[in-house]
Amino acid sequence: MLVFLSEISQDTYIEPSKIKLQDWLQTWIDEFSFDKRYSTLKGYKAQIKKHIVPALGKYYLEDLTPLLIQRFYNDLIRPDEDGKCLSPKSIKNVHIVLRAALQQAVELEFIKKNPCHKAKLPKVYKTEITPLTDQQVHDFLQEAQNDEYYGTILRVILFTGLREGEALGLTWDCVNFKYGTVVINKQLQRRPQDAGGPQLTPTKNGKSRTLRPAKTVMNLLKIRYTEQVMQSKRAGDAWEAWRNESEHSKALVFTNEVGHHLQPKRVYLHFKKIADEIGAQDARVHDLRHTYAVLSLQNGDDVKTVQTNLGHASAAFTLDVYGHVSDRMQRASADRMEEYIASISRMKNA
Repeated sequence: MLVFLSEISQDTYIEPSKIKLQDWLQTWIDEFSFDKRYSTLKGYKAQIKKHIVPALGKYYLEDLTPLLIQRFYNDLIRPDEDGKCLSPKSIKNVHIVLRAALQQAVELEFIKKNPCHKAKLPKVYKTEITPLTDQQVHDFLQEAQNDEYYGTILRVILFTGLREGEALGLTWDCVNFKYGTVVINKQLQRRPQDAGGPQLTPTKNGKSRTLRPAKTVMNLLKIRYTEQVMQSKRAGDAWEAWRNESEHSKALVFTNEVGHHLQPKRVYLHFKKIADEIGAQDARVHDLRHTYAVLSLQNGDDVKTVQTNLGHASAAFTLDVYGHVSDRMQRASADRMEEYIASISRMKNA
């Protein structure tokens, strides 16, 4: 009672909200999340529908306590009847959504404190990166050469570190053959047809970057340009990519036989076929990006350069992902130190 009177006198008392969590989450999505990217919003809705509402949706906001939230997270990590459970990373994603929604409720003074702030999450362990070996890279290039429609995009991803969506969304106005540069300023984002279908959207971090790829990559793009012109002639009136030179200059680089954008599912299937052939059955298209990063570091690129080429937000993030040292890099480091020791010894004996 004394606490109540004290809050009244200090004008800090907030009347307990009678809004149910499921209703508040819908309001939060509709009124406070409209500025989120399509993929982000899609992820929010999936977490709410699949995990949060079934377990907590019927609770009033005022009844959500740190203990209740903690039990919710603990239940997510416990195996169900089929032995399935959420990974620590997936639970963290659920937590991000619930915490953000309830923080908005705090700011609107529907509740005093965010009950998510005191929750303890299971530790997230980084997935070990498995780049292709030198032999697998060699074999990959051999196999990709025989893939007419998808071999080029896969080789470009391997030697530029582009995200799949960035490669799919690359347009000719971003390729400068004279200066040997490629500007990455958008991506082709997957969307279902009822959401407008695939669309060109800004890059993951919303920033553009300019690459100076190896000459081999620029040659691949030159060959691709010629191939695409030949495809347009063969397709005739069925060609979709452009109708004149002005449209051609802004058209997608990677298209199918009628000039339509490549389907991510088809890219995946063609990649998996090659991966199986070279003994990398567990590899993903994204592992080509990892391979590029590791190869860059192994061949002497500094972390800042690799960060810029990959489009990471910071060099610290790049170090966090690729901070592990490969055997080759360790051997090279040892050799450099041995050479230094030998040079010092020579100075001493001179």
